[in-house]
Amino acid sequence: MKVLQAAHPAVLLVYFLAVTLVAMFVWNPAIQLLALAGGAGYAFLIRKRGELKGDLAFYLLLFLLIAVTNPLFSHNGVTPLFFLNGNPVTKEAIVYGVAIAGMMLSVLLWCRCYSRIMTSDKFLFLFGKAIPRLSLVLSMALRFIPLFRRQMKRVGRAQKTMGLYASGGYVDRVRGGLRVFSALITWSLENAMDTAASMKARGYGLKGRSHFALFRFDRRDALLLLVSGLLLLLTLCGVGAGLTDFSFYPTIGELRRSPAAYLTYGTYGALSFLPFILEIEENLKWTYYRSKA
Repeated sequence: MKVLQAAHPAVLLVYFLAVTLVAMFVWNPAIQLLALAGGAGYAFLIRKRGELKGDLAFYLLLFLLIAVTNPLFSHNGVTPLFFLNGNPVTKEAIVYGVAIAGMMLSVLLWCRCYSRIMTSDKFLFLFGKAIPRLSLVLSMALRFIPLFRRQMKRVGRAQKTMGLYASGGYVDRVRGGLRVFSALITWSLENAMDTAASMKARGYGLKGRSHFALFRFDRRDALLLLVSGLLLLLTLCGVGAGLTDFSFYPTIGELRRSPAAYLTYGTYGALSFLPFILEIEENLKWTYYRSKA
């Protein structure tokens, strides 16, 4: 069971915005490492079967690509390690590239967790009244990629069954891929038109239209929102006080090691690992109760 799935959509939106925005805009190696570890741990717990191997390969390739690209194009820094085509590859550029790659991966992981937990019905519940058309478009966009992938597999299996590209040659695979892509474009346009017609027939976006939702803000949601807000506030206080300031150029700076800085790192670490801790706690409870049954 995914614990956060039972939380109120407003609480989920506040939490994911808090942890992701701090990871994006606070350029500190400790903060970025905590965001990456927390996002990776939670994404691992809520993953689907068979996704781990493909996800690891994709994220590792992306990390290496970003980390290697920066020192090849940016030559800032005062510590050259070697020269490539007459241009210096500096230690500062390499460290900065690794930091950018870590930040990108952490944001992607948290966005992946968000897309798993924050379903389209929750998004429509939050913004359906305020911005009905935009919320419908965004909810369709959020669910488009997984639907597109599933439909691509269906079309590909159907065409293989029909024997349309079974020779295994490169040209044949390209033709098969183009046929699948053409079918997917047609399907996506038809699906968008059907969804728009269906929502219009139901009176979506009309003034005075009633809304039904199963989401209720209860005591557990209030506690989760309070804890998340308190941890975010303490983290932002540390950021505002300069406890997380860190420089990559022209030389690599040092992390602050004062008690207040450790408190800032600890509060953001608790915020980042909060879903992971809740999920582990729930799994332990289920294991205990099942052992007693």
